[in-house]
Amino acid sequence: MNSGFTACSTTSDVLADLDLTGRNVVVTAGHRGLGLVTTRALAAAGASVTVASSHCDTDPLDLLEPASIEDFARRWGTKPLHVLVNCAAYPASPTLELDARGFEKQFATDHLGHFALTRKLLPALRAAGNSRVVTLTSGAQRFGEIRWDDPNFREGYHPQVAYAQSKRANVLFTVELDRRYATDGVRAYAVHPGVVVMGAADNPAWAETLRDQGLLDTDGNPVIDPARGKKNPEQGAATIVFAAAHPLLDDVGGVYLKDCDVSSVDAELRLLTADEIPSDADPDSLDPVAARRLWDLSEELLGLR
Repeated sequence: MNSGFTACSTTSDVLADLDLTGRNVVVTAGHRGLGLVTTRALAAAGASVTVASSHCDTDPLDLLEPASIEDFARRWGTKPLHVLVNCAAYPASPTLELDARGFEKQFATDHLGHFALTRKLLPALRAAGNSRVVTLTSGAQRFGEIRWDDPNFREGYHPQVAYAQSKRANVLFTVELDRRYATDGVRAYAVHPGVVVMGAADNPAWAETLRDQGLLDTDGNPVIDPARGKKNPEQGAATIVFAAAHPLLDDVGGVYLKDCDVSSVDAELRLLTADEIPSDADPDSLDPVAARRLWDLSEELLGLR
């Protein structure tokens, strides 16, 4: 797209001269991490932002609880919703964790919960007349596969494999959502924010892993190298707010974004150096046939057909 932005661009760069007054925004998990950076940036630009989260004094939402999703959508009603940012994610667990319905918790939160929430909020998104659904993914979509016959890992659980599946699902969901509802004025975007290290000081074991991966220096500070995908929070959230608000995307949807632009597509799987973080879109993540199949599977799992 040649947006004019780069991997070094920040939320301030992207939102400069944009007035979002009158736009209603919902950010899941908008009270922490990149969600909080996104909330602050969009609110500073004039948007009315609702933080949707559990354990928070804004508007409670638990993506693992169907009743909580129903209640949130009911409270919202048909008030126009201009932007829905699906930012919440469940942390990878070394052992398999299932929710009360028997769903693997990363897939249940990152994909199924946002899938159900987006569907419930479709009347409000349509009412806005020109709305956007922004769903966070990651470079792990390149290696993710949807386990069509066993998405909840009854066999062969591995935390990174489960994470990659949920991130692949985020992109496929975006592709099919845009196909179904672009004519209703609802456009969809999958966003790779880059690798952003936040909160490592609160988890010494995780910090050690990040240090081994070259993401923390010897003093425990995040390594910032945007050209290699290692970003500070303002740089990481820049692509999120680009997807949420920038007019360059007014006529574009169903795409995977990185570095505040539409990503190139790279089908090559190769051995990586320790300093290389792959992040371009994988063609299988954008496959429309797989996207429709995932939509059908999600409806079946949630009993929404």
